[in-house]
Amino acid sequence: MKIILNTKLKNHQPGSIIDVKDGYGTYLITKGDAVAATTGNINHLNKTNAENALQEELLIKDMEDLKKKMEKEKFSFKVKTGDKDQVFGSVTTKKIAEVLNEKGYKIDKKKISLDHDIVSLGTHVVDVELHKKVHAQIKVEVVKER
Repeated sequence: MKIILNTKLKNHQPGSIIDVKDGYGTYLITKGDAVAATTGNINHLNKTNAENALQEELLIKDMEDLKKKMEKEKFSFKVKTGDKDQVFGSVTTKKIAEVLNEKGYKIDKKKISLDHDIVSLGTHVVDVELHKKVHAQIKVEVVKER
């Protein structure tokens, strides 16, 4: 029996068309985890996949535009320093996310990638994941507080 999965099943993703034994197929259909792979359901699946692909392309294009805009800007942080310009504290992903949000970019701190917190003056390049296929390299400038 051929079925179309509605949910993830072992090594198969939703939308996969798989061949299973009749009893198991009936069980999955009754449970709502699959539908029978009829011509109508396959056509509906293909139409849905095409719409999803188009939406994904539009989203990636929007994220590419946002990436270009973000990479043109410099995000500054004023920090207190001691002797020999030693920074008190550090610039963390949380602080970077707050500044990005203040400037109108809605970025979660989990999407900002730092190997370690920034603890020195100067310009640092930070990776920001806008989409799984789009990463921006923003400039974070750490300057002395006056």
